[in-house]
Amino acid sequence: MVNISDLSEDFDKNYDLFIATALATGCVWALQNDEGFALCPSVDNDELDVMPLWSEPEYAEYHCRDEWRAYKLTPISVEELLDDWLPGMHEDLTLVGVNWSADLEGIEIEPLDLLEDIDRESSSD
Repeated sequence: MVNISDLSEDFDKNYDLFIATALATGCVWALQNDEGFALCPSVDNDELDVMPLWSEPEYAEYHCRDEWRAYKLTPISVEELLDDWLPGMHEDLTLVGVNWSADLEGIEIEPLDLLEDIDRESSSD
């Protein structure tokens, strides 16, 4: 059974898990409500927002509480992520939060860097 506690304090490990699981399942998970997708301010840059994505629905669902209690799980296919979402997020100057922990901590990455890493990993199989 997948549980949010599976995500470690090792953010690089969580990042690698995100890519491997996304490629294996063909899907990643976001949180969405009637007004749009869940966003957070960047820890490193006050001017940028971060959209968290998770590799497992259980990781995302854990965060449907407190200020995000009105949000629901939304699947995004890896193909759509690579073709549409990541280029669009780059244009919108939005970072990606990858497999954030229970405390909403983890890597914030430029969308095109994530796209490159997923492409590189998928071509190495």
